[in-house]
Amino acid sequence: MFISVEISYYPLENNYDQPVSEFIEGLNQMADINTEVGSMSTVVTGEYRKVMDALDALMSQSFENYSSVFNLKISNTCPV
Repeated sequence: MFISVEISYYPLENNYDQPVSEFIEGLNQMADINTEVGSMSTVVTGEYRKVMDALDALMSQSFENYSSVFNLKISNTCPV
């Protein structure tokens, strides 16, 4: 099943650019998913398991390294 995930990431850090850049770089390195970076959010598309596995790994890493807030919208009916 193909899904789209809109992600807004809010690192609670003074230097918030670094955690956001690390998260997006991680997404870009993941095979079999597509990433579109916008000014307010990032949209990740691909097969459900690939996308969710990528998000699980990268969000877990972000939580370990930074105080973080993620806002996700997940849909299987909104193709990008």
